[in-house]
Amino acid sequence: MQVTVNGETCETQAVFVAELVREHVATQARVAVVLNDAVLPAAACAATRLAEGDRIELLTFAGGG
Repeated sequence: MQVTVNGETCETQAVFVAELVREHVATQARVAVVLNDAVLPAAACAATRLAEGDRIELLTFAGGG
């Protein structure tokens, strides 16, 4: 299916949001997920199904000083 991740259209075989996160985030960093303009609670990622055309923003946290 086609979805948009961080502004770029991509093909994925992922069924659930958690699978998509694993495809796109190289490390086990904490990730905030925005699905179609709504923040998705971390606990819901494993059970939330993706749909054709979904827009997903994956936000990782970076430390700094």
